[in-house]
Amino acid sequence: MVHGLPENVQIGSDHIWTQVFESANRFNALTPALFLDRDGVIVNEVHYLHKIKDVALIEGAAQLIAKANACNIPVVIVTNQSGIAREMFTWTEFNTVQSRMLDLLNQETRAFVDAVYACPYHKSGTAPYRAESHEARKPNPGMILRSLDALAIKAKGSWIIGDKAGDLGAGLNAGLSGGIHVLTGHGKDTGEVDNAKALAGDGFIVRLENSIADALDLEFLS
Repeated sequence: MVHGLPENVQIGSDHIWTQVFESANRFNALTPALFLDRDGVIVNEVHYLHKIKDVALIEGAAQLIAKANACNIPVVIVTNQSGIAREMFTWTEFNTVQSRMLDLLNQETRAFVDAVYACPYHKSGTAPYRAESHEARKPNPGMILRSLDALAIKAKGSWIIGDKAGDLGAGLNAGLSGGIHVLTGHGKDTGEVDNAKALAGDGFIVRLENSIADALDLEFLS
């Protein structure tokens, strides 16, 4: 149990941050969703982001999320947060950063997200977050699968945007239709582009773009 967090946050025995906002209740029939990594996709990549002063939106992020909102497409953040496992920051600091990000999205375009899932596990972490390959840590699909169980969304037709091949790998492993690899954040790191491109096939589409701003033409946002 972590005290002082919003009432809509659950951190159960699996230690996965699970936060579903009231906006998610507007979905009744199953619909495709837009899954987003956080650091390097929505906000600037900062080494283990945990300070409010370092939170800055990437250009185009608020516009894309607002467009998804207007098209009644659920927006779900799925983010690895090994800084928790490495004892670099706490869930309280994670929440503070997230609150600032959500405020900035709202201020810029009235954009909002419907749910957030965060995985603290890492092979180099401390107990209880030490795990060689936890089922919720991307590229494993656990966070996405949790959202499919909890929300009125379906894998088919859904897309994920990330700056690491592991982000797209989670989408592939969860049965999503496609992923966009962006060159912001870690997107240009050695091997990331090639590894992302290698995931294409078997019904999974991979697109390479400069940033989240280039995803405005996704078919379900038309």
